[in-house]
Order: sequence, then C-alpha cells, then structure tokens
Amino acid sequence: MVGVSSVTEEIAELKKSRKAVILAHHYQDAEIQELADSIGDSLELARVAQNFQGDVIALCGVWFMAETAKALNPERIVVAPDRGAGCSLVDACRVEDLRAWKQRNPDHVIVSYVNTSIDVKAESDILCTSRNAVSIVNSIPADKPIMFLPDMNLGAYVKEKTGRANMKIWPGACMVHATFPARRLSKARADYPNAVVAAHPECPQDVLRMADFVGSTSAIIDWCKKSSAEEFIIMTESGVRFSLERDSPGKKFYFVANEQCNCSECPYMKMNTLEKLRDALRDLQPRVEIPADIIARARIPIEKMLAVK
Repeated sequence: MVGVSSVTEEIAELKKSRKAVILAHHYQDAEIQELADSIGDSLELARVAQNFQGDVIALCGVWFMAETAKALNPERIVVAPDRGAGCSLVDACRVEDLRAWKQRNPDHVIVSYVNTSIDVKAESDILCTSRNAVSIVNSIPADKPIMFLPDMNLGAYVKEKTGRANMKIWPGACMVHATFPARRLSKARADYPNAVVAAHPECPQDVLRMADFVGSTSAIIDWCKKSSAEEFIIMTESGVRFSLERDSPGKKFYFVANEQCNCSECPYMKMNTLEKLRDALRDLQPRVEIPADIIARARIPIEKMLAVK
C-alpha cells in the first residue's frame, strides 16, 4: 500500500509539471486542505479561479464548483478528483423544471444559489453564495419579483433579512444543513454553557434563531477568529474544523450531529481523496467539459455575482 507521504510527493510533482493549482473547499478532509494552494468557500474559490494564471485547475470540492471554475476559465483544463461528488441542492433543481417555471413566470428575476448545475446557472439572471446572497437580492430593484433557488432555508433567511415580500423560494435543501435539529443544538448548549453558536444559513430557521452568528463558512471562520469567546458550537459541515483550528489556535469547537447521517459530514465532499487527486492531475480526468454556448450564458450571472461585494 502506497504511503500518504509518497502520494503527496507525487501530487507536488504533478502540480509542478502540469502548471496546476489546487483549490479546496473548507469541507474537504484535512489532508487535502493541507496540500491546497487556496482554501475557501464557493465565492472565494470562484474568485481565485477567475484570477488563475496557470494551465490546470484541480478543484477539490463538488462538481458544480468545478463547473463554475471551468466557466470562468474556458481555455484551461479543469479537473475534479471524483465525478460523482454531487450536491443535493443541484439535484433539487433540474434545468427542465426551471425552464418550465420561467415560461409560466417570465417577469421574475432568477436568483440562483451557486449550488446549482451549470445549465441552471445559464438560465439564471444572477447568482449568489451564502456570503453575498443578501447583498445580491438587495441589488435588485424592489419592484422586481424574484425566484430564489434552490435552497429554501437560505431563501427564507434572505427573505427575512431583505424584507422582500415579492420573493418566491424554490423547495430545495442541503442534505447536511437542513437536517440539523434544534433539539440537538439545545442539548449542545446545555452541555457547553460557555460556548457561543455560529450557524450556516442553510440550516433550518429554528436553528438559526438560536445562533449568535449566522454566516457563510468563511464568515463563520472569520467571526470565530475575531470573537473573544473561547468555545463555539458550529452548525455546519465538520470539515471546517481544519480552518477553524488553524486560524483560532487554543479555542474549542463542537459540532452537532444531523439527522441525515448522525454526523456533520457531507458524503459528497468526502468522496475526494489524495489518491483521486493524484490520478486527476496525472490523467487530467475527470475533466470538466461544457458546451461553449452554455459557458457564454452562464458566465453572465456568475460575473454579476462576483461584481457584488
């Protein structure tokens, strides 16, 4: 069996010879994050991909993130460790269903969460991430009706924060965040009375109401770093522990199990491994291939998203 050190050495050599960059989401296993040139949430990885100067992008996350990187870099090779690393939110909004909805509601502005397929992005007016969703919706004229998709919990949070009564919400959910139960958070608060709570806006509303802070993965990391608290209950995917402990040494972080797996892990994010990353760089497969017309259409709402601070 090949040791981890030899695999990491192979990855380093391949990265150099391929003129590649390794981008990793915060939810990846620590061993992948340790090798990454950049670690971030969906918005941050999109910005890095947009400004990349090399030949190959290896995106360690889930497939829609690799699609976004390809749309921003059509002339470059974009690979992902595992083609099967999908997303329950992507599955919740099929492009055929969105097209049918648009035909029935042609007056609505389509605001799509970045957790969507490239085909859905191409049908959208503007994209958002959990970090800038409120700003994106606020940038749309108040008299314009909106369809926000596909995360119903993030959509409800954004609707509350913006006061947009004319915003409809697609009925999709994250298989990890949507199944965090408030009762388990209540127990965690009783178990760790000195801890404050940071929650991702994909969580259910009763969980968000109990949080001291609500924000994207990167925003949670930043908030914990700046907070005077020493203990935190984190309501998001547990892969973020790597960045939390790196940026806030000495602080304690507790994770609450969800109902989906009785854990706090995304099974899709955990499909990526060092061996698969090595193979992707070596073979340049699985490679993201997107028709030129879809890239041209999808880039418009992606770049609109990136323009909003």
